[in-house]
Amino acid sequence: MPRRIEILTFPDSQLLDVAGPLQVFATANDLARLAGRPQPYEPLVVGRDPLSKTSSGLAIGALPLPSVDAPLDTLIVAGGWGVNAACEAGALVAWIAARSATARRTASVCSGAFLLATAGLLDGRRAATHWQRCDEFRRRFPAVRLEADPIFVRDGDVWTSAGVTAGIDLALALVEADLGRGPALAVARQLVVFLKRPGGQSQFSATLGLQDNDGRFDGLHGWIVENLHRTLSLPDLARQAGMSPRNFSRRYRQVTGRTPARALEEIRLERARQQLEQGLHVGRVAARCGFGAEETMRRAFQRRFGISPQAYRERFSG
Repeated sequence: MPRRIEILTFPDSQLLDVAGPLQVFATANDLARLAGRPQPYEPLVVGRDPLSKTSSGLAIGALPLPSVDAPLDTLIVAGGWGVNAACEAGALVAWIAARSATARRTASVCSGAFLLATAGLLDGRRAATHWQRCDEFRRRFPAVRLEADPIFVRDGDVWTSAGVTAGIDLALALVEADLGRGPALAVARQLVVFLKRPGGQSQFSATLGLQDNDGRFDGLHGWIVENLHRTLSLPDLARQAGMSPRNFSRRYRQVTGRTPARALEEIRLERARQQLEQGLHVGRVAARCGFGAEETMRRAFQRRFGISPQAYRERFSG
């Protein structure tokens, strides 16, 4: 039987908090159907109102709130500007608490963590929410062990995510837990998103193509992103990966299709592009991204993009 997934919406919820996870499960179904396999999920949007206007202005339809003891695999609670009013709705909060007791697992997206906390589901647990509301959350729910940086947090059978698009990351993690890394990575590739973002809240698209089915080098890519300002040699990368330089170089190319040097340059260029788009000085960007000299970065830009860093900055910043 497909796993029943209920995504709770309410007036002024965040559209992507609902639509993002919904599309992840729908895509998992699409790929299973194309492969001739049974669809793994039955994703549904539920709410108190048959039609709820989201904070973006788009109204979405919802099925009535199911009976609290009806069979359920996963309950996902959206967030958004309307979450404070939803927290004041005693009947809805009670339904969340009771429905969670029936579900195999419970999750929230963005500020949906406020609803889970109000229902008493996060006391003593680690949790995440939108970075902009962390201070408020800590004041209101001191019994929750809030973590500000992670994209999502799993504590037992309760999952919480950071803001907005992090709901997609969370849903992909749920798919990986259910179906394995291969199907989850296929969904991520279909949606053109990360299966696992390196680092915390940062996303670097250069590492998208470096993901692999067994995740062997995901941790290394995250470490590279955090240490781009350093001069990273092949022995440095191999040591971080726990391998000899020769074995690392061979295995890395087999897995990613790139040499370590090329992958490192791609990640440096991606970070440099982002910082130039913010208007930072070319020399400062070269130092921050580990190129050392401006000329080194200029040659890399010309080789990859056919344009100088200065010209890129003038064209795309601000």
